[in-house]
Order: sequence, then structure tokens, then C-alpha cells
Amino acid sequence: MVRFIRTIKLAMKSLLLHKLRSGLTMLGIVFGVFSVIAMLAIGEGASKQAQEQVLQLGATNIIVRSVKPPEETASTAGSARVLRYGLTRDDYRILQRTLPTVTSLVPVREVVFDVRNLEWSLNARIVGCVPEYLQMNHLQLASGRFLTDNDERMLANNAVLAYDTAMLLFPREDPVGKSVQVRNRAYTVVGVMQERTASAAVGGSLSGQDYNKDVYIPLSTFQSRINTKDLITKVASGSFSAESVVFDQITLKVADVSDVIATAEVVRETLQRLHGAKKDFAVVVPLELLKQADQLRNIFNVVLGSIASISLLVGGIGIMNIMLATVTERTREIGIRRALGARRRDITQQFLLETVVLSGTGGLIGMAAGLCTPMAFIGIKNIAIHYGMIGTNATSDMSRMFLDMHPQIAMWSLPVAFGFSVLTGLVFGVYPAQSAARLDPIEALRHE
Repeated sequence: MVRFIRTIKLAMKSLLLHKLRSGLTMLGIVFGVFSVIAMLAIGEGASKQAQEQVLQLGATNIIVRSVKPPEETASTAGSARVLRYGLTRDDYRILQRTLPTVTSLVPVREVVFDVRNLEWSLNARIVGCVPEYLQMNHLQLASGRFLTDNDERMLANNAVLAYDTAMLLFPREDPVGKSVQVRNRAYTVVGVMQERTASAAVGGSLSGQDYNKDVYIPLSTFQSRINTKDLITKVASGSFSAESVVFDQITLKVADVSDVIATAEVVRETLQRLHGAKKDFAVVVPLELLKQADQLRNIFNVVLGSIASISLLVGGIGIMNIMLATVTERTREIGIRRALGARRRDITQQFLLETVVLSGTGGLIGMAAGLCTPMAFIGIKNIAIHYGMIGTNATSDMSRMFLDMHPQIAMWSLPVAFGFSVLTGLVFGVYPAQSAARLDPIEALRHE
């Protein structure tokens, strides 16, 4: 043990004799370890964000969306051309009646209209929904109440405003109890929602949604007040076109998570039988998307880790290069030690310890730098926003991805990255150490 400690002290002394050279050699390992931890942190953050988006949809939910068919099959009457597609009341009744594993079905109808309050107006998404919509989408009330079963039964002209909608239409007063105009009809505001993070696009059939610019009204009121005639638009002289959709979405809640996949298959088969050749619906299963997100995370981590490991490889080559130069410089020292009785394994151990100390110290510094990745990312983001390189209301996909990204340190990456740094030192230090041990003592003593 005493000899081992003495060898470590000698290794430290040898490295400190050339501080600049040792520091520059160490940088390769520092950047290698840092890049491994940082890349995995970015991958982990992106993966967790994707999983949270999927979980917001509900692990026990099945989402069925109306999709405009690729080849429009429209029924025509006179000069009006009406395209009928998507989910119908028959679909809703059959799914409600034939699926014992489903505890609730939440139908939704959406359309974008201009909403007004005096001189303020907003192009908002009008959502016809039932009371269960609140819990199904994890929405929170800021004031007032949400829609009730009585509102649905009475076809009440009541509305609940989302956060941004309330702020834009009522900038200086509480909206609850006031009214808004939608298509020349007055709706009494009974509640205001809390701010909600926009959901990302999930799958090919579920687009991203900004819940902060919605107006929620009872589904029965929507179907009574806003019908196909309201949506007819003139497309050419004497020609009119309209789309007739009963439900934009039906969300089914399954009692047990183990029944989700099987129930989703039954839903697909049932709707395919009802809709025939029409491809006017899509079934999205968040549980399936969650499994896909987990698989993508593993692939992402492997790819990013492999790319970052190249830095460690380059750092290892740098260590080998420096240690070979060190052996040449210290040939006479090696000859003296051999002449005084040092064995080959003692020489090998000395040079191996030097490389391990060099790579291990670099690994520790790289770990410390890697732990600062989340804070550094926040700093870079703030600088980019401060100098106008990117705006907080950016709309491009890359800008939104950058703003929404929050790197999270994968704790398992710390010992793995440090272990690889030490292993790199060992692997790339073996050849220089053996070269030093194989030197002939007499020839080494003659070396100038």
C-alpha cells in the first residue's frame, strides 16, 4: 500500500512538472465527459417532454378523430355541395352500447369563429363539449364554474372562456357574468380557465392544440345554434360548398389500463365496418404513443451517447500521444530506476497511474461541467431572448422546440461517463506504459 501511495505521488509530481501540457491533454477527456452528460441530458429532457404531452391525453383514453377523407365524396343538392364525413351520432350510440370496458365517452365539436366583446374581438376556437371535457383534458378553473349537465339539457347560452380569450376580450374587468358575441348570439360567461400549456402534435391525426384561446359552450347548444347552414361558404359564382361534421372527436375512457389496446382494436373494427371505404376517422391511443416515446428515448440516448463518445476517443488518442512523448523525454529516468532495482511492472504501473490520474481528473471536471448543463441552457435561452435572436412568441417549429426544451440530467450517465473516462486512460495508457517498461536499462542510461 505504501508503495502504491508513493507511486501515485510520483505520478502527480510528474504531471505537475508540465502543467500546461497536462491541462491541454486533460481537456479532451473533460469535453468528452461533458458532451456525453450534456447530450444525454438534452435527450432525456426532450423525451420527458414528449411523454408528458402523451400522458396529458390520458393513459386510459382512446381518442377517435374525424379526418377529412383524401378523396372527397360529397352529396350535392342543387348549387350547394355538402361534404359529409367523420363521426356521427350513430357511431357514438353504437360505441356507447357495445363497449363494456368503456366507462365514459366525451364527444366534441369544434369550429373557429370571431368572438367579440364591445370593441375587442378574437378569432377563437368554439368548442361544443360536455361537462366531462374538463377532467378529460386536465383543465383547471381560475374563476366561476364549468359547464354542467343542466346547461346541456337546457341548451343554455352559457360559455366558459380560456385564459387568453378572457384576457383579450376583458382586459380591465372580470368576465364572469358578462356576455360575449358569437355569430350575433350572446353567450353569458360563467367561468374562466387557468392558463394551460399548449399540447404538441401527437401522431399523424392529432394536431397540436392551444387551449388558451378557446370558448367552451354546451354541445347541445352548439348543435342547435351552429349548424351546416352556418358553415356554408361561397367558393365561386353561383357555387357553394360546406362541410357537415357531427363530432370532431370522441374520447373514450377505459376502466382498466390493461384493456386499452384490446378496446382500441374493437373501436377500429367497429368504425371501419360502419364507415366502409371512407377513410374519415383516426384512432389515437396515448398508451401506444407512450410506449413508442419510450422506445424513441432509448434509441435517442444510444445515438447521442455514441456521438458524444467520439470526443472521449479523441481525448484518449491525445493521452496516448502525450504519454509516448513523455516516455521519450524520461528515458534516462527510466534507466536509472531500472538500474536501482525497479521491475518492469513497477515502470508499467507508474505510467498507467499517470494516465489514470490524468483521465480521472478530466472525468471529474467534465462531470462538474455536465451537471451545469440545465443552468447553462437556461442562460443561453435568456441571452437569445434578450438580444432578439428568438422571441418568446416564436411560431417556427425549431424556435418552439428550443424554448420548450428543458435538459434533465440522467443520473446514471454520471458514473457511466466517469467510468469511460478512466477506462479510456487505461486503454490508451497501456501501450506507452509497456513501451517504457520494455526499454533496455543500459541503452536508457546512455540516452541524452
